[in-house]
Amino acid sequence: MKRPIFYILQLTFCAGLLTSCGDEWNDHFDASTVDNGTLWQAIEAQEDLSNFAQVVEACGYDKVLDGSQTYSVFAPTNKTFSKWEADSLVSEFQRQAAAGTRSNDNTVVRQFLQNHIALYKHPVSSLTADSIVMMNDKYMRLTPSTLSERNLLSTNALYNNGLLFTIDRKLDYFPNVFEYLGHDHDLDSVYSFFNRYNTYEFSEAKSVPGEIVDGMTVYLDSVSELQNVLFASYGLINSEDSTYWLLCPTNDEWNRMVEEYEPYFTYPTTVNNRDSLQYINTRLAIMDGAFFSRTANPDEAFQDSAISTKGETLTLLRRYGINDDESYYVYQRPFDEGGIFDGTEDVVCSNGHVRKASHYNLSKYETFLQTIKVEAENIIYQDTIIQAVDPLVMREVTSSNPFYGQISGNAFVEVQPDPATAQVTVGYRVPDVLSNVEYDVYAVFVPATAYDTLAVKETEKPYLVRSTLYYSNEYGKESPRRFNSRITVPADSVREVLLAKQQTFPTSSAGLPATLKLWIASAVTSSQTTTHSTTLRLDCILFKPHAQEATEEKAVRRSHK
Repeated sequence: MKRPIFYILQLTFCAGLLTSCGDEWNDHFDASTVDNGTLWQAIEAQEDLSNFAQVVEACGYDKVLDGSQTYSVFAPTNKTFSKWEADSLVSEFQRQAAAGTRSNDNTVVRQFLQNHIALYKHPVSSLTADSIVMMNDKYMRLTPSTLSERNLLSTNALYNNGLLFTIDRKLDYFPNVFEYLGHDHDLDSVYSFFNRYNTYEFSEAKSVPGEIVDGMTVYLDSVSELQNVLFASYGLINSEDSTYWLLCPTNDEWNRMVEEYEPYFTYPTTVNNRDSLQYINTRLAIMDGAFFSRTANPDEAFQDSAISTKGETLTLLRRYGINDDESYYVYQRPFDEGGIFDGTEDVVCSNGHVRKASHYNLSKYETFLQTIKVEAENIIYQDTIIQAVDPLVMREVTSSNPFYGQISGNAFVEVQPDPATAQVTVGYRVPDVLSNVEYDVYAVFVPATAYDTLAVKETEKPYLVRSTLYYSNEYGKESPRRFNSRITVPADSVREVLLAKQQTFPTSSAGLPATLKLWIASAVTSSQTTTHSTTLRLDCILFKPHAQEATEEKAVRRSHK
């Protein structure tokens, strides 16, 4: 297709303009450059940078800036960066080094030196309007005359290994969400917990290479980057490239909740690392619903409801039919009275916000203390089948059936007797049961017409059932808990039937293979087969935290306000 002549002329004009601008930029850059030695040699030679040079040398960065890797250094002059400040920084560096703090974790290196040094050359011209990344990963705005609101006194001094700038004041260090936790003594408990899972991975790109010895590069400055398995799972609050809010309890509130939640994660004495499991699961119960990605929570939606990163995961699982509950880890009207951010102190960080909470408004019933649902058709949890057709017969509820949408997952199982007059029993493993929590235990039964709309006669025959629980005691031994009552269940509709009320267990299986088992059996005798159904039709099993506990929890939350 031919292009109009004016379009071609426009392109020619723009190309010429860009060439002209490029020449202007190059002229500006070249006019203020020199080529004489390394950055360290230049800093050491300038009298008005002697205080900055003192810190550089004391921290070992004279070798870094004397090497072959390219940097841009923004050095504060003695006029505003005093000898007293330099002495204080050197003393603090030495104190941390004597305590065994690694160089790149030393606050003087990270918060001062690396805050004034960027990898690569970043020259300025009249066209500059850029965001550059410092060695500590902080982003700073660079213009023709300023860096992060600090005036550039001299620019673009070119040396063998980079550019030297001087600035009128030292650059402020702006902590990210994770770093702020380490600065605020009110949040020591959370910071200490996160710190347990820090690891470091070598970064070749940020390390300073030296000589090659025996075919291997010897690094003058070996840089490792922080990794944390909790952040990888819940939110990268240590990354400058992400934006997060963290709801964070103060130490007193943290300690209160640890004391309250620890009994929920009591494991049998036979479980390896039972104390470690209790430690991490107790604290994750406090924090795993407290991370909020601002990408998933734009401003307008954030006012209406806040979805935590854990809630995002559950939403993803729902798309694949793995999870169908929308109520957990999503918090309505978070800024209103009683909302999760109500009464919190807002702290702005380089990559988001910390919301300090002296009263933590995240209810355990909105997060980890959940109703446990076991789908009857899920063979993963089917444990025992006695005198019934094996495998169990799975039925799907079609969209044209009147019961479509009333049955979880629109599927259920038929536990058919084998032989025809047998009393069937089916047992299920129930995962992630918490210790010392009162549960009400339910089974959901469905009518025969949920699969076969012509099976009306079957709906006239009720179910007659009994149930038994098997759980692990504190020594890991299986203990039964039989419920003697026989329950008659009408079979004409979907029925949620209470099997047992306020059941507590001495041990938890959270994070472990399921140990608690629920057996449901037909109690129909041979003389009752004409009046009662010998086939059981099960939708799911539910372990619900007892409703009264939820009421008491709300009362406690109100009393804290």
